[in-house]
Amino acid sequence: MHWLTFLFIAAVATSVVVELWLAQRQIAAIAAHRERVPEAFARLISPQQHRKAADYTIARVELGRIGALVQAGLTLALTVGGGIAGFDALWRRTGWGEPWLGAAVVGTVACVAWAIHLPLSLWRTFRLEARFGFNRLTPRLFLADLGKGVALAVLLGGPLVLATLAVMRRTGGWWWLCVWAIWLAVALLMTWAWPAFIAPLFNRFSPLEDAALKQRIEALLERCGFSSSGVFVVDSSRRSTHGNAYFTGIGRHKRIVFFDTLLEQLGAPEIEAVLAHELGHFRLRHIRKRLLVSAASTLAGLALYGWLAARPAFYSALGVALPSVQAALLLLVLAAPALTFFTTPLGALWSRRQEFQADGFAARYASAPELAAALVKLYRDNASTLTPDRLYVAFYYSHPPALERIARLLPAGSSATAVADGAAAT
Repeated sequence: MHWLTFLFIAAVATSVVVELWLAQRQIAAIAAHRERVPEAFARLISPQQHRKAADYTIARVELGRIGALVQAGLTLALTVGGGIAGFDALWRRTGWGEPWLGAAVVGTVACVAWAIHLPLSLWRTFRLEARFGFNRLTPRLFLADLGKGVALAVLLGGPLVLATLAVMRRTGGWWWLCVWAIWLAVALLMTWAWPAFIAPLFNRFSPLEDAALKQRIEALLERCGFSSSGVFVVDSSRRSTHGNAYFTGIGRHKRIVFFDTLLEQLGAPEIEAVLAHELGHFRLRHIRKRLLVSAASTLAGLALYGWLAARPAFYSALGVALPSVQAALLLLVLAAPALTFFTTPLGALWSRRQEFQADGFAARYASAPELAAALVKLYRDNASTLTPDRLYVAFYYSHPPALERIARLLPAGSSATAVADGAAAT
């Protein structure tokens, strides 16, 4: 066995073992505290709500374990198992030239992966989410979304794959730099185009009609020195009862989007505090920093991969006897997650620190008790666990656990009464 084959299989196997081990720790930690609400939340969340959050989180983690095993098996089957080589040989019988041959191979692998993961998606939506009262997606709407997603994948992903394959064939040893530039440009373009042209294909975005709330938001934007192209409400309740809010777009085309479910869950002061938190990410340049780090790490990864892909032994070690640009692209997509899995805790740690910083920004420009009350409602209504395993948190959590986050916002115990009253309000 080639050393690279051994290294790749070991990386995939080790990542799966770690995922399963962390999942088991998470399940055990949540199950052990299922019957008792943490003291800090005893007035805020009922025992029934706490048990629901525990059961919901455990169900999601258990499904995630199945997904991890499926993905690992698929990765090994397509690489060292000869899947990519088999599809490539099959399409070569057509006599097609490049880049169409390469696009057909890539498309076939993508379709196979999608078909294998589809049952898990269906189960998650129509069984797991429905069991806990979150799903509102009908089979008809699911099929409509599926059709639109496939159409977008063909219309947008198809040209990107063709362009990537063409660049990889024609730019020699520097193909990785050209591919990086294309991917970065497309990412920026999609960030601009998504809110204006793509997201409206799936949801209806309406201007915020609540005049008092809109005025409050505009005053907050002015205090923070932030401008946007509008405040919108998205009809997320057609698909789920989960609530959220986010920013989208770049430059002068930034827009603020509230889930209609979030507006039903929170009062105006709490919405203002949540928005101030999101504004904090922009004012503290978190978005820009993440983009720069992502671009730099992608460039470094592509440079390393470009060096590996120039060696025929690399392909044979990963199950591809005949080197090709499509094989190089597919091996990159399949191998990268296994090899970068162990950097996950670093990204999670950085993200949690930024969340604390954004909370601090919200406390300065809005209200810490109102943000804490909003978070409690979101934890409660979204059935988020209050008792996660500490190692699972360290490895995966992009946001701080509830207890840590509330403690940072309200270090003085006397403030907890205000939060309890706010969270209990309807």
